Amino acid sequence: MDLDKFWIDLPRNTQQYMDGLNKFLDFAFANKSVEGKIICPCPKCNLNKWQTRGATYEHLILHPFPKGYTFWLLDVMHIEKNVCDNVVYTLLNQGKKSKDNLKARNDLKDWGVRPDLWPDANNKYLPAIYTLTKENKHIFMKTLKNITIPNGYSSNISKCVDVKQSKLGGLKSHDSHVLMEQLLPLTMRKTLPKEVCSVLIDLCSFFKHLCNKVLKVDELNQLQNRVVLTLCHMEMLFPPAFFIVMVHLIVHLVERCQDWRTCPIERYLGKLKSYVRNKAQPKGSIAEGYLAEESLTFCSRYLDRIETIFNRIRRVDDEPDTMASSVNGLFPLVGKPVGGFTYFSLSTKEKLQAHRHVLTNCAQVNPFL
Repeated sequence: MDLDKFWIDLPRNTQQYMDGLNKFLDFAFANKSVEGKIICPCPKCNLNKWQTRGATYEHLILHPFPKGYTFWLLDVMHIEKNVCDNVVYTLLNQGKKSKDNLKARNDLKDWGVRPDLWPDANNKYLPAIYTLTKENKHIFMKTLKNITIPNGYSSNISKCVDVKQSKLGGLKSHDSHVLMEQLLPLTMRKTLPKEVCSVLIDLCSFFKHLCNKVLKVDELNQLQNRVVLTLCHMEMLFPPAFFIVMVHLIVHLVERCQDWRTCPIERYLGKLKSYVRNKAQPKGSIAEGYLAEESLTFCSRYLDRIETIFNRIRRVDDEPDTMASSVNGLFPLVGKPVGGFTYFSLSTKEKLQAHRHVLTNCAQVNPFL
């Protein structure tokens, strides 16, 4: 932001402070406003609430302007969770959380668009193309209930699924992250029409590419063009009530990722913030927490026969305990058995398949072939 910030440290009742604040608001609402609101940077809102120009001006007059302020931070996980909730609950038409309700249908009627979705005189309306039927809801929920994921990848999402009532709830931010990027495209393929499924898969693909560990600068512009088209296609399918502020913020995520210089700093500041135990003395609390972690890490390097973060056994310890032998080289043991076991006999065809698998996949057999 190319604005002079000398006015920030001036008393808030001076004319220079008010003029500087007005210039700041002019710039902010011209470049970063969404539906006539911006994220208020005052200490009361703490970059978490959207306010109009009048409310933001009043807050920054009553409360001091934050020092070192540069721009608004867009939390990708927060935006992704809200978008995921919007999509899932609208598809399931789950009570008040759904954006497809009577008010949304009346909005379409007032604007004179999409008459096939208007409610009748008794306030009854037909399901939209994106609404799951009862059978498809069961398939959708059953897939989420039975899906298995690697240990530590996410929490047990099946606990949030109620197959009988076809309801989904209690999702945390990381659960929504996994659901949006990995699971939702799988569950939608056989439950939604092709035109709806393709648009939502494009949306999930956008978040998946945006959250990659490595982002290529030349691909970000293409990603920006893709998400704009995706949102345009979504506007043709979903009602206007679906497009809350968080959905509109998707367009700004690529721009936020292009400013890569601030990302490492923000991650490290988040780590330092976790050290704070005494909010009255945050700097001293951070210093003590950092020193304690460094000291424990140094000492743990020289401690034997004591469990530390470096030699701690994983929650799922599936490393085999067998001694090395020639047999293990031919048939390596991968993992440990968990729970009960059963015996079964192989058919003639299965025995032949197992025999061929050994011959074609064991290096020890190659000299004899």
